[in-house]
Amino acid sequence: MMDWTDRHCRYFLRLISRHALLYTEMVTTGALLHGNRSRFLRFDPFEQPLALQLGGNKPTDLAQCSRLAERSGFQEINLNVGCPSDRVQNGRIGACLMAEPALVADCIKAMRDAVSIPVTVKCRIGIDDMDSYEELHAFIEQVAAAGCETFIVHARIAILNGLSPKENREIPPLNYDRVFKIKENFPNLEIIINGGITSIAQAKELLTRVDGVMVGREAYQNPYFLAAVDREFYACENSPLSRAQVLENFYLYAERELANGVILKHMTRHILGLYQGLPGARKFRRYLSEHAHCHDAGLDTLHEAVALVESLPGAVITGENHVSKYQQVF
Repeated sequence: MMDWTDRHCRYFLRLISRHALLYTEMVTTGALLHGNRSRFLRFDPFEQPLALQLGGNKPTDLAQCSRLAERSGFQEINLNVGCPSDRVQNGRIGACLMAEPALVADCIKAMRDAVSIPVTVKCRIGIDDMDSYEELHAFIEQVAAAGCETFIVHARIAILNGLSPKENREIPPLNYDRVFKIKENFPNLEIIINGGITSIAQAKELLTRVDGVMVGREAYQNPYFLAAVDREFYACENSPLSRAQVLENFYLYAERELANGVILKHMTRHILGLYQGLPGARKFRRYLSEHAHCHDAGLDTLHEAVALVESLPGAVITGENHVSKYQQVF
């Protein structure tokens, strides 16, 4: 989710689900140790529960970054061993590390020794010609021996030579059975499945075979998908916020960030899918895409976009009393 799940996105998603575990975009160790550290470690406490996903291949660097993450308040650190992008491969991190399980094991041990919070791994079911169950089993076994107890497995192989990152999310066929078999062979490990999950019903079915599900593209492109998560998976009896109520709360956040110099488009690009599947959704997306980048774009721009949604005639009601009522739902 590089360039997707930044802090603005996570705040927005947290308004829809109070309990789903959220992950940052993948952050390289170099970015944390030598770049704008605040940009990647900063988050609003409202975003919790929150995990930091790291990309790296040097145990000492990963250990140092893990300490930074723990001190910053993240509840989990996830090592990405599944991203197939070119820039990741050029740094010898991400999915190409599946070919080096001993190195991944060394990284996990160093990270676990450095912190007390959980350290997890996100991987693929294979890469390139390493596409057998036996090779995946050997990878999981070696990394688990280093202390990793949770694996998030994207149920596709990654073709590192020949497919783009986008194609790697769509072209290699899903193989859920391979992930199910990993869970059967490693019953003491927490196995979380990822890839192609687009409905609550599908997630429920998968949870009969594994310990958890991770949703990426569907949660970003159709974020209100998450509205049923708290009720269906966390036994939350409160009704989810409506889309209008989500926006009421998001207005407050956007107003605060605008006052701090954040450009509106950096926030609204993450909410374009809020009305996915409803009348007026295209107008909403188009208006924000065309106007939120303007230097003078503010809350009025967001109000005007919402007013275009046919299923919600007129702009969303605003006001302190309404916002307070909606926040109590949490």
